[in-house]
Amino acid sequence: MPQPVPAGQISVIVIGYNDAAHIRSAVRSALGQGPAVREVVAVDDASADGTGAVLDRMAAREPRLRVLHRAVNSGGCGSPRNNGLRQATAPYVMFLDSDDVLPPGAADALLAAARRHAAPVVAGACLRRELPQRRDTRWQRALYLAEAVHDAPELQPRLVRDTLCVNKLYDRAFLTEHGITFPEGPFRYEDFVFTARVLAARPRVAVIPGTVYIWHVRRAAARPSISLDRDRVDGWRARLTAHRLAVDTLERAGQRRLAHAARVKFLNHDLRMYLRELGRRDEDHRLAWWDLAREHLESFGEEDLLAARPPARWSARVIAASGHPRDVERLAGLAVHPPRLLPPYARVDGRPVWAVDLPAVPLDQVDETPLYRLPITVDAVLRVHDRGAARGSGHGRDDGGGNGDRTGPGSAGGSEAAGATGPARSRLRLALRVHEMYGRLAAAGGPAVIDVELRHHDDGRLGQSRNAVLSRADTAAPSWTAEVLLDLDALGTAGRPSAAGPGGTREIWDVRVRIRCAGGGSVYTGVRATGPLPRRGVAAGRHGLLLVHPVEAAGGSLALRVARGPRSALRIAGRALRRGLAERS
Repeated sequence: MPQPVPAGQISVIVIGYNDAAHIRSAVRSALGQGPAVREVVAVDDASADGTGAVLDRMAAREPRLRVLHRAVNSGGCGSPRNNGLRQATAPYVMFLDSDDVLPPGAADALLAAARRHAAPVVAGACLRRELPQRRDTRWQRALYLAEAVHDAPELQPRLVRDTLCVNKLYDRAFLTEHGITFPEGPFRYEDFVFTARVLAARPRVAVIPGTVYIWHVRRAAARPSISLDRDRVDGWRARLTAHRLAVDTLERAGQRRLAHAARVKFLNHDLRMYLRELGRRDEDHRLAWWDLAREHLESFGEEDLLAARPPARWSARVIAASGHPRDVERLAGLAVHPPRLLPPYARVDGRPVWAVDLPAVPLDQVDETPLYRLPITVDAVLRVHDRGAARGSGHGRDDGGGNGDRTGPGSAGGSEAAGATGPARSRLRLALRVHEMYGRLAAAGGPAVIDVELRHHDDGRLGQSRNAVLSRADTAAPSWTAEVLLDLDALGTAGRPSAAGPGGTREIWDVRVRIRCAGGGSVYTGVRATGPLPRRGVAAGRHGLLLVHPVEAAGGSLALRVARGPRSALRIAGRALRRGLAERS
């Protein structure tokens, strides 16, 4: 039987600025943790929207809530958290942002693990929830598969990947002993530095698989959160500053293994995340971004590059070797998941290289990498295909069950619901082209069959599967082509009924393919949207109202946004209409 945790052991520090709409829910979730929470210290960072008044009214009814009002806004999250730390009185502290919540039982689970393992730092799983769609993904899932304890952080360097401070419980005496605080003032990505300072002090760290934090992601918010505000170069500069200070902190503490892991994490995660979106930025933004990236990469050694995944390593080398932005679309392709390398495929002295005019950037491991790990490129052209009452043979099989949400450019496409009589169904015709890559596909006998799948963007479940025979294309560059028809009505039965509300649901389905070669071996990857996408959603009605809208994600990946039910379908249609009107004006 689990031992009950003692009461009054935790201070939860909640910070907020101009967030009167959400801070009440955050504070309630902290108070709702039960007796383990001695107090909730809420810090209002000089809000102008009534946030402070909301907190004061709650404090008048709740003796465990203490409110601190800053007279001047700090411009960041570090100073108000430090204010809360100085006022906390319990042996342990947790941090909570005003627009997030703690799930029931989070404090008890973290405290029990801290006592069980005598660990001054305990980390739990964080659920990243996109609102209003309620799409959930696990943050750094691999770190939280099972309960574990690490006597020192250097024994588990992957800990540097979780830079959040909010999904953890800290022994307050440990923080005080080592003088660990957040950067003060308008410092962005303060979590990076705080986490580095904690790890540099070599605590025993316990991890538990249970969810202890729900991170709300509101992309449509009028004031985006720091982690989502990537439209300006200042955000990139701030991220680099925080990363550099975090690495320096680990280096000064003699934690070279952790510093190396932090640099590798930057290549595999941070650089990739920004490269995916670089094609959307204007020329001035790209120039400034590129210069900052090149300067930052100067501090990376060859051992850091070799420890990164090949696509990240190739991208970093292209940036370091080029004085100006180049091949942005190819770099964005390498940054998506799964990655893809767009042609051309150049060789210099028999070696695969990025380009003939950039022979100093080798594409190492291309000739040795197993076929299934190659970043093969598959292009897709999408067209509306309304089959009508005639049955026809279709393509392949139908087994039943995104990458972002930017609607692709293009001319208007058809939109027509299923007819009242006969088995009419709306379909999408998908024309596919598989590109050769340095002769690796031909060496495997050449692509023979392509399986096309619609996979749910969040949980990976199968929505539909088709296959087709590939034919060698009569083009200068080796490639293979095929066509399949996607049955949109099949997606009407692929959703989760439990997720449907009175107004319907909205989901994203990624288009994935498996290329099977005649000589054995296969490659599983996403597809790149090429050519104009249908501007309007395609309606289907055999299983109720369904609106399917093709979208092009950052990095060019093709996905389908599916809306079930009248309210969701009208929302999607209205968004497309407003976008079309804006483009015309």
